[in-house]
Amino acid sequence: MHPQNRKIYFIKNKILLFSVVLLFINATPIDKNVSKSETTGITLLKFPKTIGNEIFYLKRDFVAFKEAVAFKESQGKYATVNTLGYLGKYQFGRTTLHRFNIYNTEEFLANPELQEKAFVALCKVNKWILRKDIKRSVGKTINGVKITESGILAAAHLSGAGNVKKFLRSNGTERFSDAYGASIQSYLKKFANYNVSNIVANKNAKV
Repeated sequence: MHPQNRKIYFIKNKILLFSVVLLFINATPIDKNVSKSETTGITLLKFPKTIGNEIFYLKRDFVAFKEAVAFKESQGKYATVNTLGYLGKYQFGRTTLHRFNIYNTEEFLANPELQEKAFVALCKVNKWILRKDIKRSVGKTINGVKITESGILAAAHLSGAGNVKKFLRSNGTERFSDAYGASIQSYLKKFANYNVSNIVANKNAKV
């Protein structure tokens, strides 16, 4: 092909390609109301700035509370016995179990329903023992920790209601930590802001 003809052929092809592109653009409807950010979204993957916590987290009710406590105590394992002899999903001491007329520890470890009932009963008893302290202390801040009802119940499960009373009434100067280093203050913080209003204070709660 003559060089001059080759040049003309090349120019014609370029014009043809440009014409096809123009036809495609004109054939694509454009909504004049679409914002710039929306049009760039065709090529850029965009995520919402905020995503509701409910997508990722359990509702912060009593079920979520007891499961959070259980995970901290035993990773939620019913058959667990720790090195100090505490038992089950919620790591009950034998003395506490005796309060609810539970003496057969092997049966207790093999009975998830009994363990769940025992935890609820203990929460009711602790809520009764600490009823005045809950009323006086919820909403206060002690050692930088906001005091909530669920935090108090969790701390009572850790240390016993009596030690929680001492902590609250001394404004945090009388402290308690278990043999593994877990403290009342850490439980007050970790288990704050769960809704445990369905637990009714009951001195004589049964399993």
